[in-house]
Amino acid sequence: MMRARNVTGRSARGAALAIALATTALPQVLWAQDAAPVEAPSAPVAPAGINESVAAVVNDDIISTYDLAQRMRLLIATSGVQPTQQNLPQFQREALVGLVDERLQLQELRRVERDQKMEIIATDDEVTEELAEMAKGNNMSLEQFLGNLKAQGIGEETLRQEVRSNTSWQRWIRGRYGSRLRIGDDQVKAVQQRLAAAASKPQYQISEVFIDANRVGGMDTALTGAGQLITQMQQGAPFPAVARQFSAAATAAAGGDAGWITAGEMAPEIDAALEQMRPGQLSRPIQVKDGVYIIYLREKRAGAGGMIVNLKQAAVGLTQTADQAAVDAATAKLTALRATVTGCGDLEAKAGGVPGVVAGDLGEAEIKDLAPAFRDAAESLAAGQISQPIRTSAGLHLLAVCAKRASGQDGQSREQIENRLFGQQLSMIARRYMRDLRNSATIETK
Repeated sequence: MMRARNVTGRSARGAALAIALATTALPQVLWAQDAAPVEAPSAPVAPAGINESVAAVVNDDIISTYDLAQRMRLLIATSGVQPTQQNLPQFQREALVGLVDERLQLQELRRVERDQKMEIIATDDEVTEELAEMAKGNNMSLEQFLGNLKAQGIGEETLRQEVRSNTSWQRWIRGRYGSRLRIGDDQVKAVQQRLAAAASKPQYQISEVFIDANRVGGMDTALTGAGQLITQMQQGAPFPAVARQFSAAATAAAGGDAGWITAGEMAPEIDAALEQMRPGQLSRPIQVKDGVYIIYLREKRAGAGGMIVNLKQAAVGLTQTADQAAVDAATAKLTALRATVTGCGDLEAKAGGVPGVVAGDLGEAEIKDLAPAFRDAAESLAAGQISQPIRTSAGLHLLAVCAKRASGQDGQSREQIENRLFGQQLSMIARRYMRDLRNSATIETK
């Protein structure tokens, strides 16, 4: 059975929308009651056929100006950003990019359905179920929820279309790639080792918005858009809602929350900016190779002064006066055992099958508090590694480091690391998939 995981980034837009609607409070949308009116998309009317014009054509699939105006309204409502003359072009661009992506996704899904004789695109009933969950998240009935949107100028079909596209695309990405992705022990151990090595460095709790330059039409556009979003957030737009609607990072569905990071985990340009920031500050637009970041520094802490390890051992009891032959025999026994053990998970079970060897869990301890022989091994070993036989006054020991973290901090569990790596990889796959669809499509904007 496939392990359930969340699809992150833009491919999770449908799931993120429910959260955004719940957290931005629907009444705080489109027009600020105490602000001067802004020229924006007109209230929806029934599509009027010849009165509509064409905003874009995606492989012969038309996006009308009505579709575009509706999507702009929905984007404004769920981002928490108040429309101004300066940012309306950004809303229009983001709305059009989103509509183009959805058309490409649905076209691809229809092709897959035809070729593979399978159903992927969400049915009307499934879309209704998603809408009901959104309504529940806003403490409303479905009728109240849709009525609230209608009062803000957003037609039901506009939301249904976005939910259908994103639910279907998420299902396809998760089904096609999620079951194939494997996060190996070596990848997890590499992260654990990097976290342990960086434990003495300053750490930053951040939220992020990433504007993908390729998606929005170039680096200049990404920089301009990032600057406008920063201005809006400085004026009160909630960072999580902005991240959910504008960010192309894997953290978008979580409102941009990237958790605690240390120097070296992100691009050097971001590290340099974080060094100069104080908690509560928004960064300037930070240009990296493929786009622009906006970073919100939520908290900052100094590196820890010590390390905590979780240890297990397998041992052969020997007195201090044991002769060399006994020591050699014990060494041979533990060396042979070490060759069969993969880590903390099977140390005790494997040791239980070797006569004269006892094994047990030593629990957690600060490295500085360990006996000298154990301290040296614990400092040099990474999580998951096992020492060579160690001689003490009580006998001969194999020491296994099960986990390693900075003292005074909550260490990331294996599952947390695995899920983060999985989300990053799946998000990258989804972005490449969309890039290839865009590059092979015929897209005309009017």
